Amino acid sequence: MFLAEAAVIHPTSRWCAFEAAYRRQAWRQLSYREALSLFEALWAEARELDPRLGEDWREELAADLALARALNGLPPTA
Repeated sequence: MFLAEAAVIHPTSRWCAFEAAYRRQAWRQLSYREALSLFEALWAEARELDPRLGEDWREELAADLALARALNGLPPTA
């Protein structure tokens, strides 16, 4: 079963269009460093909510990044 099928609320096409436009425009003005800083702040907040999360988000994402590199034909330490 797809997640969308399990949802209690089914969004309208207008809502989906709004969300798509928001995703394209909301963070457009941020530089890479600003976005990374925001992500790190969100990670710190998430750790306050769930201390089981790792302290370093890079360690938590290492396996995902390794898989992404392999799928994209990149060397292990690109």
